[in-house]
Amino acid sequence: MKNKKPKAIDLFSGCGGTTLGLRKAGFNVIAGVENDPLAIETYQHNHPKVKVFASDIKELDAADVMAELCLVPGELDLLAGCPPCQGFSSIRIKNRVENYQDPRNNLVFKFLEWVEVFEPKVFMMENVPALKQDGRIKIILDRLQKKGYEGEPRLFDAAEYGVPQRRLRMIYIGSRIGPIPEPEKKAKSSVADAIAGLPEPGNSGDKLHDYPEKRTDAIKRKISLIPKNGGSRSSLPEEEQLECHKKCNGFQDIYGRMKWDDVAPTITSGCINPSKGRFLHPEANRAITLREAALLQSFPLDYWFSLKRGKGKAAQMIGNAFPPTFVSEHAHMCLKALRR
Repeated sequence: MKNKKPKAIDLFSGCGGTTLGLRKAGFNVIAGVENDPLAIETYQHNHPKVKVFASDIKELDAADVMAELCLVPGELDLLAGCPPCQGFSSIRIKNRVENYQDPRNNLVFKFLEWVEVFEPKVFMMENVPALKQDGRIKIILDRLQKKGYEGEPRLFDAAEYGVPQRRLRMIYIGSRIGPIPEPEKKAKSSVADAIAGLPEPGNSGDKLHDYPEKRTDAIKRKISLIPKNGGSRSSLPEEEQLECHKKCNGFQDIYGRMKWDDVAPTITSGCINPSKGRFLHPEANRAITLREAALLQSFPLDYWFSLKRGKGKAAQMIGNAFPPTFVSEHAHMCLKALRR
């Protein structure tokens, strides 16, 4: 183990944020599983040596995959996965959307199934905080404890581990090799640390940064009136406020600006739309670009994202990713335990 990189598999791998974080920590990611063509294209471009099983995980047999990878139960060092979490989102709960029956919720049991088949030395599952209180996680916890795994779901804020955004997430690390300590907290990284050095979008040569936004003149005017460096729509005179905003006291971050010396809000799939949250640039009269969103997710400047299906789909990939730096901090603790 000391002379070679431990092996990992990335389930629900998306555009590759988890894989990037695992590799950064020192793991050899040997396979990923993803069914979205755009995410697969992005993943393979950035991780060309990783074998990708381009399939719906519900139709993929874990034992067949294990055999194809020439592994036996107990041999895999780490199994990581971020099952789709939209069904557990707090916004759906607040809006009284029936989230319990969302079929995506049961994909956490597919992760359980793969753990039971592969019997990895360590596993890491990421999801939204609401899952920690859901009955499904209690079932998973009970079954995996009976399989000899110790550890339990815990909540972490990515901003405390070097990611320049507030992002509260549940991370469940289970181990058959002894306890895995929590990573040490780091000094916060700000919006300025992540994006202040970028050129103005339009002619930068980076398609992700230069992708144009379309706004009506009326919306452009409202954006220009919002105070720089952390201002919000509440500062607008009444005649400039949208009618829907006058009727609602909540969601104050909508049409808000980020603040240079603070972390960003959670980067979501709506991160390039100011009507979805505090996604306006601290100074420029525009929303953040796709590249700025990716940097705030802690992707490196040269990470490639497919724009084949437009700006919205690219934003969805970026917003749904497990921030690589966040992954790396936890994966590093797993690596230390494996080498110990």
